[in-house]
Amino acid sequence: MRKPIELTLIRKPGCHLCDEADLVIQAVLGQFKADHPEAVVSMVEKDILEDEELYKQYWEEIPVLLINNKVHNYWHIDPVRLESALKDLA
Repeated sequence: MRKPIELTLIRKPGCHLCDEADLVIQAVLGQFKADHPEAVVSMVEKDILEDEELYKQYWEEIPVLLINNKVHNYWHIDPVRLESALKDLA
C-alpha cells in the first residue's frame, strides 16, 4: 500500500485565483477518489494571513498547492498536471 497523499492549498481570503484553484482541486480529487478508492488523500487549506512564515514564503505566488509538502503548482492549478501527479502517487 502506498503512503497517504497530503494536499495543502496555501491561500488567503478574497483571492479569486485561490477560489478557482480550490474548485479545480476539488473536481480533480472527486474523480481521482472515484477512480482510486484505495488511495488515502487528505486536503488542508492554510491562510497566509494566519501564518507569518507562509506569508513570507508564498505571498507573491498564491494560491500555492503542495503535494506531500512539496510545491506542485502556483497561481493557476492545471487539472491535467494535478491528475497526473496524483496517479503517479497512487
